[in-house]
Amino acid sequence: MREIFEDIVPIEPLDPTESAKRGLNAPRRARFYKTAGVAEADGQFAVQLDGKPVRTPAKRLLTAPSRALADAIAAEWDAQVEHIEPGKMPLTRLANSIIDGVAQTPQPVADEIAKYLGSDLVFYRAGSPDGLVRRQAEHWDPIVAFARETLGARFVLTEGVIYVSQPEPALAAARAAIPSDPWRLGALSLITTLTGSALIALAMAHGVLSDEAAWAAAHVDEDWNISQWGSDSLAEARRAGRFLDLQAASKVLRLLA
Repeated sequence: MREIFEDIVPIEPLDPTESAKRGLNAPRRARFYKTAGVAEADGQFAVQLDGKPVRTPAKRLLTAPSRALADAIAAEWDAQVEHIEPGKMPLTRLANSIIDGVAQTPQPVADEIAKYLGSDLVFYRAGSPDGLVRRQAEHWDPIVAFARETLGARFVLTEGVIYVSQPEPALAAARAAIPSDPWRLGALSLITTLTGSALIALAMAHGVLSDEAAWAAAHVDEDWNISQWGSDSLAEARRAGRFLDLQAASKVLRLLA
């Protein structure tokens, strides 16, 4: 059975662009099982198909640290109809990435999140037009306030796109909030990559931002341009797929709380 899972749900990198490409190119396989369920074993909750354990592409058991999260993963499998469509299984793809990737080498993942803190999206503000300036402030100021009040990190804001060094105490305070647990770390990494902001991801991890609010904050500039020039259907489809990935990462954070 391992070869089947390797083909239909490969190990997904946390880079959502590459993830989307793999999802589009993955072969469709007929549903070969009747039921998906969960069984507890050694303090973990294993996803099963017809009573048999599911394994990741690296042959590790597809397990989750909470029953609620394992049930959510199993529900993705149960929702498949005639064919198994990996593009509609973002939680399973993220679980594979965490189990086979993040859990094995967590430090590089944490380091990559920390890099975003040095040039986070919410630090770089437009000087004009007024409408965009107001939108950025509306969506981003609460995130900066969260960093200051909850994390104890006082960051510097700037106008334009020229790089500005952030105070080391602020960076250290925010880095200290990056989780070490591989499931939370993996979810945080995916949100950071999807939004371009480690602070948006940390705010979501602390329950400060809803999925929709985080997504809106991540796309202030893009939404402003769309309001001026319109959008196209392909871009909208790609964006919708990325939002599903963010929702999967958010679900991991919520179901581990």
